[in-house]
Amino acid sequence: MDDFGTGYASLSILKSLPVNILKIDQSFVKDIGSSVEVETMIMAIIAMAKALGLELVAEGVETEKQLKWLTEQSVDYLQGYYLAKPERPFKLS
Repeated sequence: MDDFGTGYASLSILKSLPVNILKIDQSFVKDIGSSVEVETMIMAIIAMAKALGLELVAEGVETEKQLKWLTEQSVDYLQGYYLAKPERPFKLS
């Protein structure tokens, strides 16, 4: 589930869809290191996902501080400019 915690990506969706991976929205990731409240929310998302047996992706990793913090929290996958630039979309058929 992309952009978890924003818009319609809510807890009620988790019980009705066959979800196995949650993606933490970059709007949360950008505040790592500057907002204890956001870090606490991310930790709650991580704990909930792990308790439900879901894998986690954090998007928008742009700094070493974010990378280190998310790694310490055992997030499964990271994506963002700090790691690599986005690839050109692959066209099917």
